[in-house]
Amino acid sequence: MNVLFVMADQLRWDHLSCAGHPYLQTPNLDALARRGVRFANAFVNSGVCGPSRMSFYTGRYPVSHGATWNRVPLSVGEVTLGEYLRDAGRTLALAGKTHVMPDHAGMARLALDGGSELGAFLERGGFVEIDRYDGHHTPGHESGYPAFLRAHGYDSADPWSDYVIAGIDSDGRVASGWHMRNVHLPARVKEAHSETAYMTDQAIRFMREQGSRPWVLHLSYVKPHWPYMAPAPYHAMYRPEQCLPVVRSEAELRDAHPVVAAYRQQEECVSFQNDDCIRTVRPAYQGLIRQLDDHLGRLFDAMAQLGRLDDTLIVFTADHGDFLGDHWLGEKELFYDTIQKVPFILVDPRREADASRGRVDERFVEGVDLVPTVLDFLGVPGASQRIEGRSLLPLLRGEAPPWRDFVYSELDYGFREARVRLGKTPQQSRAFSIRDERWRYVFWLDEPEQLFDLAADPQQMLDLGRDPGHETVRQALRERLLGFLARRKHRTTVSDEFVEQRTNRHKQAGVFFGQW
Repeated sequence: MNVLFVMADQLRWDHLSCAGHPYLQTPNLDALARRGVRFANAFVNSGVCGPSRMSFYTGRYPVSHGATWNRVPLSVGEVTLGEYLRDAGRTLALAGKTHVMPDHAGMARLALDGGSELGAFLERGGFVEIDRYDGHHTPGHESGYPAFLRAHGYDSADPWSDYVIAGIDSDGRVASGWHMRNVHLPARVKEAHSETAYMTDQAIRFMREQGSRPWVLHLSYVKPHWPYMAPAPYHAMYRPEQCLPVVRSEAELRDAHPVVAAYRQQEECVSFQNDDCIRTVRPAYQGLIRQLDDHLGRLFDAMAQLGRLDDTLIVFTADHGDFLGDHWLGEKELFYDTIQKVPFILVDPRREADASRGRVDERFVEGVDLVPTVLDFLGVPGASQRIEGRSLLPLLRGEAPPWRDFVYSELDYGFREARVRLGKTPQQSRAFSIRDERWRYVFWLDEPEQLFDLAADPQQMLDLGRDPGHETVRQALRERLLGFLARRKHRTTVSDEFVEQRTNRHKQAGVFFGQW
């Protein structure tokens, strides 16, 4: 059996036609959902790329794995999916982005040289890299993309900046996609040479080279994440009026939560408060999603030709969403469903899952569920003292195990300008949140709580975090959050079985304390 784990970067849950988008068509993802189960309430464990991905890769919450923001390395002591698979004689291949930051200090403390086999394995987060391409900055030696571009005539010291994320304006000048005003222009790179096309090619090549040998592949696209520069024809495929309406109100700006108000003063949010920015970026964002869907269709066709659709578990999801101006915000991070909720499609090819094909499942799914799901599918033992997620496969088999009734997420905004504006220390800049069917509750260190009634206010316009009439609700959710945090798995060096086998065994070890 094989596993294909596809992740899109910064893809909103509501930007699929199978999720109800009225204009953006994603026929290949819709077809994938018909082959498996679409989880309509899938949530990430952080609204930031790095910590969210580390939860997907470890099966652990950020408060447990410790990589709380993009620049925070994953501890060398954490175990990733790649390591579980390696111990079972399998490898985890990578085509695309991971956001793994090596724990150089931890490796140096253990005298692990990054040039050694083990050092390289840990440095890369347990991935065997076909092509590591994180996007958003000029790719280096870890990716073959720059050489690929130059081989196709993009003659530049930095073809990514000069062609992939750049267009030509009406005056014939090169215009950078870093300036969002320019993303209505087609990228200078041909569509066949774009980031999405290139990484799809790498995945197809890998599958063909594997032949009949089993594989596990993480195909991780950098789009539709900014820079929102799309190649022709995708740059002009949608008009502003074919985009979802912006979700915001003037009332949100009055007596806003201090951290949210500070975020709204950051440059990306100020830009997205401009209607011209929204009308320029949203069509390009949708074009990038349609391009992604088209290339996934190409990938699935190749898999069908290779006979791999019948023996491959397929997971499709995203690491978080994108505000695109909703709530007067740009980018991501904060505790709105726009960011925290993601698409999640799971296809188990085995006969046991036939009864659930085409189903939309409303049960809560989290990023931490990826690792136990993959290990369950492959019959690979995990580590119950570490892994905090749950396998989703029983849900595909029509089973009804006791299930979670809320999801968890957190934020470390210590690296952000908002922290400085608020005069906070890095240790103060944390927030912890739970969301159930009715409420979204956020506990901020040294700041007021937030509370949204999702039944009465599904778009999260009215913050009840300081409303005296809802103190009883906040207290109940605060206690629920405390109970959740108290149950995190921090004893990771021994298993529960180890503890059970050695309970009350001190006399067998020659220790006779307490006797009269």
